Amino acid sequence: MQEIEISDIKALAELVHKKYNVDFTNYAMSSFRRRVTRVIDLYRFESVKQLIERVDGDKVFFETFLSEITVNVTEMFRDPSFWRFIREHVIPNILINHKSINIWHAGCSSGEEVFSMAILLEEMNLLDKVRIYATDLDKAILDRAKKGIYSKKKMELNNKNYIRFQGERTLEEYYTLASHNEVKMNSSLLRNVTFKSHDLVKGDQFNKFDLVLCRNVMIYFNQTLQNQVIKSLHKSLFKYGYLAIGSKESLIWCDISNKFIVVNNEEKIFKKIRE
Repeated sequence: MQEIEISDIKALAELVHKKYNVDFTNYAMSSFRRRVTRVIDLYRFESVKQLIERVDGDKVFFETFLSEITVNVTEMFRDPSFWRFIREHVIPNILINHKSINIWHAGCSSGEEVFSMAILLEEMNLLDKVRIYATDLDKAILDRAKKGIYSKKKMELNNKNYIRFQGERTLEEYYTLASHNEVKMNSSLLRNVTFKSHDLVKGDQFNKFDLVLCRNVMIYFNQTLQNQVIKSLHKSLFKYGYLAIGSKESLIWCDISNKFIVVNNEEKIFKKIRE
């Protein structure tokens, strides 16, 4: 198939925005185009125009399209040194002034990061003092996160990460076999977790948080949208709350970078110091 024209990509983004109120117009164009190309190949459309017609006329297919476009590859305890820093520095610092903690996983995808946080807190005997909110634009992937069912093969990498995180137990203690090739995470880990459909692009504030994790989400946004999202996350943080972003992401260039200080540059953890 020949390379997709930018004008076709824009037409698709405009249709989705107008008809379904989901805004992809400020997504990084190269990333969005790559994902649209993948959908076209996967579902054997002959052109972008054919894809546009299907998205326009079939709401059920639109949900499938949304899942494919927003897919975010993730794993448990990704970047183990990040999780060690959260355990050894961030959580203890929040607890100096708070008896309970509000945490937001923004763009939680299929939930591996949420389970990582729940396990970390369980091992600190703090899970019952924390309220976790896990949000994503994609309702289908939120349902997957709630079920906590993952491929057995994927757990090999997750287990290696957990060992490098230096957890207190073994990861196997937190799940059971669901079938010959799938595992199910212990549902008790989600006892203080609320899953919610939320569009970061719209920037609606629904609570205030001590810690926000928005890791490897903004790499798909252009600079204008990244700026907008950072402002929204800043508003959602209590003063002296923490923001964690992805290893390839930055706050340096954004309009409100002076409202944060760097806590750990390597792990991309920041603290809000000004309203």
